[in-house]
Amino acid sequence: MSNPFGTVPPAAILEGDATDAYFERTRATLEHAEKNPHVVAEVTADQFPTGSFDVFTGVKDVATLFEGRDVDVDALPDGQLFDGGPVLRIEGSYLAFAELETSLLGFLSQPSGFATAALEARLAAPDSLVLSFGARHVHPSIASTVERASLLAGLDGFSHVAAGEILDREAGGTMPHALMFCFGEGNQADAWTAFDEAVDEDVPRIALVDTFWDEKSESLLAAETLGDDLDGVRIDTTGSRRGDFRHIIREVRWELDARGREDVDIFCSGGIDPDSIRALRDVADGFGVGSHITGADSVDFSLDIVAIEGDPISKRGKLSGVKDVYRTPAGGHHVALADGDGPDGGDSLLEPLVRDGEIVRQFALEDATERCLEDASAVGFGGSTA
Repeated sequence: MSNPFGTVPPAAILEGDATDAYFERTRATLEHAEKNPHVVAEVTADQFPTGSFDVFTGVKDVATLFEGRDVDVDALPDGQLFDGGPVLRIEGSYLAFAELETSLLGFLSQPSGFATAALEARLAAPDSLVLSFGARHVHPSIASTVERASLLAGLDGFSHVAAGEILDREAGGTMPHALMFCFGEGNQADAWTAFDEAVDEDVPRIALVDTFWDEKSESLLAAETLGDDLDGVRIDTTGSRRGDFRHIIREVRWELDARGREDVDIFCSGGIDPDSIRALRDVADGFGVGSHITGADSVDFSLDIVAIEGDPISKRGKLSGVKDVYRTPAGGHHVALADGDGPDGGDSLLEPLVRDGEIVRQFALEDATERCLEDASAVGFGGSTA
């Protein structure tokens, strides 16, 4: 089978077949009427700034989508934060891109939601190790989208192997409960020893310590079993038995320290979100975050024509006319008509992405991460100054 999992193939996306049916009918109607006006269309979530910022990403895929199309596209830089006004602008004949709208919005909406949620987790513990563990909650075909959004927001790593191959990054992770089950209760030391003997030396020795006995008992056994080779313990206690999770972690920390094992880190996973990170960041050393990222709401982007044959136009509830957006010196997001003046000292954020069908921008994940974290500080995202 050429497509065993029933996913939409890349060719269908690039050719415009991954679209809503009414765009095909619009094309047929306009071609029948011999109409193909020159338009400017903008992608927005909110018309005016709201003060509630999201992270913009997915722009690299959008550039690929429009490559070879006779249009000009401007967009915010990858990783920029926004809270209103256009994030992307397209200019050209309408039929040059009409059927791409569905894919365009999909490329932006879900990844931007992932990145925004990952940034919330990152800033909840700026000095802790925070990893993305959410790939199991999404369709495997978009796992690399989740992991890239997480890295863009400043997370330290991720768990998905195939995503790592796509992103040219090494996936991380140690052992699941399944490994412990295969050795059985009472044989935890054998499981940790076998892991230590089998796995490459550069993989951290982090023992899972909540499978059969209480977290303190298994942590002390792991420390005794692996000695100085033990780098850390992971506590993944299910919520139904967790009780006072902070107290559990403090107790484990105390008992390890009492035996001179201050060097053993404590890593927490399982239902971790920004609130739990903030509550635990002074007693735990790292966190694995899953469903908070993958369960994030997509950013509700829409695409609207705002000018046709040079004249402003809009539907009710939307703002007509070609616009620019700016970052103000105070960290605000300012929207203005493109032929007007921007705010004093403001920096225009829309930058060329595609010109006459040619991609004119480079995409470096490291630059996007730096931009995201710096802009988060500038706008006070989540009250953070990180």
